[in-house]
Formats: sequence, C-alpha cells, structure tokens
Amino acid sequence: MSSDAVTKAPFLPPRWVITTAWRIHRGLYRLSGGRFGLRQPKPDTYGLAQLTTTGRRSGQSRSVMIGYYEHDGGFVTMAMNGWDPAEPAWWLNLQANPKATLTLTDRTIEVEGRAATGEVREPLWQRWRQLDKDLDGWSARRPGETAVVVLTPVDR
Repeated sequence: MSSDAVTKAPFLPPRWVITTAWRIHRGLYRLSGGRFGLRQPKPDTYGLAQLTTTGRRSGQSRSVMIGYYEHDGGFVTMAMNGWDPAEPAWWLNLQANPKATLTLTDRTIEVEGRAATGEVREPLWQRWRQLDKDLDGWSARRPGETAVVVLTPVDR
C-alpha cells in the first residue's frame, strides 16, 4: 500500500488537548533538567528527542519534541503537526535553514535536515507504518503528503 493510501482516520483529540500535552512534555523536560522526556528508539517504538531549529523569521532558537528512529547513521522523523493540516513550524524552519541541533538521551549533535523523496521516501514511510499502525489514517487527515524528514549528523 502506498503512503498516500486513503484510510479511515483514527480518533484525534481536540487541538487544545494536543497542544497542551506538547507544552506539558516540554515543561517536564525543562523542569527535570533533561532527565524526563527523551527516550531511545526500540525495535517496536520510536524514540523521543528534542530538535532545536533557527526560527526562519525571528532568527531565535526554537525547540520541539519529535519522534524519531535511527536509519543508516541518521535519524528519521515525520513533518507532522499533531496531524493538523498546517506544516509544523520546525519543518518550515528547517526548510529555510537545514542546520539544527538534535538532543538525544545520551548526546547532543548537530544535524542537517532534508525531506526524503522518490525511492528513498517509501521504505522510510513503511518503517514508520511498522512503528505506528495508524500512520495511514493519521496521514489521511492532512491535505497533502506528509514529509518524511531525514536528519543527518554534520561532521564538525
């Protein structure tokens, strides 16, 4: 099945619930000094990391929590905004300036972000489908294709 397959969308809580949960997650991460909120990926679940981009208009650092998995020495995430139709600000920031910082449970690294396209995108999408059985349903809520974002470590 293609990543663009039309599938019934699973239940999604109201937008205010989703944004409140994100704020609580970020707050707990900050209040715990980074001890709570991040996790390593496992074979059956994605990890959680903090991605810091440069605001495309403000030029200031902007941090968000993202789900990811590791692939070929890099990290793969989805440019979704709680499955809202709008593109997430962090993805728009990465498009304007692809350099970012990724904070994992055991290290912080400089990365460069880009969208996976063509033949590269499909297997990455399929891996997400293994981690999230509702992926096609979530994706059906969005008007366009959800970008699969590859974050590649930058050698210093």
